[in-house]
Amino acid sequence: MRSLIRSILLLATLGLLAGCGYNTIQQKDQAVKASWSEVLNQYQRRADLIPNLVRTVQGYAQQERQVLTEVTNARARVGQIQVNAEDAASLQQFSQAQGELGSALSRLLVVSENYPTLKSDQNFRDLQAQLEGTENRITVARGRYIQAVQDYNTYIRQFPQVLTAKVTGAKEKPNFSVANEAQLSQAPAVDFSQPAPVQPQAPATTEPATRQAPAPSPAPAQ
Repeated sequence: MRSLIRSILLLATLGLLAGCGYNTIQQKDQAVKASWSEVLNQYQRRADLIPNLVRTVQGYAQQERQVLTEVTNARARVGQIQVNAEDAASLQQFSQAQGELGSALSRLLVVSENYPTLKSDQNFRDLQAQLEGTENRITVARGRYIQAVQDYNTYIRQFPQVLTAKVTGAKEKPNFSVANEAQLSQAPAVDFSQPAPVQPQAPATTEPATRQAPAPSPAPAQ
């Protein structure tokens, strides 16, 4: 009899949880996790392109050691971060490291403007196109993740889901902050189609006309 009562109470509890949004909370939680996985996937794709990009630039511009080192070090710092998307501090650290890597890439590509032979290299052009596509994918994936987190956080704060969230321990998830989002959205400049600016030429100087001596005044009459 007791086991029957327990079974009835368990079924009643499960029914209440289902009616209070338990299943939907789980679905939205999985949607957030899937979106985050895609964000990491696209960031990894960018990281995989960097070694080839650095080697290609180095082949034509070995003297740009500082810029090449900055990119390599920034990529290494990103790889060392064990990000936890459930922790706001960890997510902020991850965002900052990715922003630094994006800035280093941007400086590298700007420097490449000074090397016409590099710009015409087919391998470099292919890497440029792949990097540009990756930056677009990162923006899309990050936007979808932000939307998924917002949807999840909004849902668990509504009644009666908020009661279910407290019972099950579901908490709000951190998201990219506005500052980090603004920083990360600045994709590296990869457009090499613009010609180099033409340096203005100094105006031609003309020699001043030779000043003639004034004619002597006539002698006074005697």
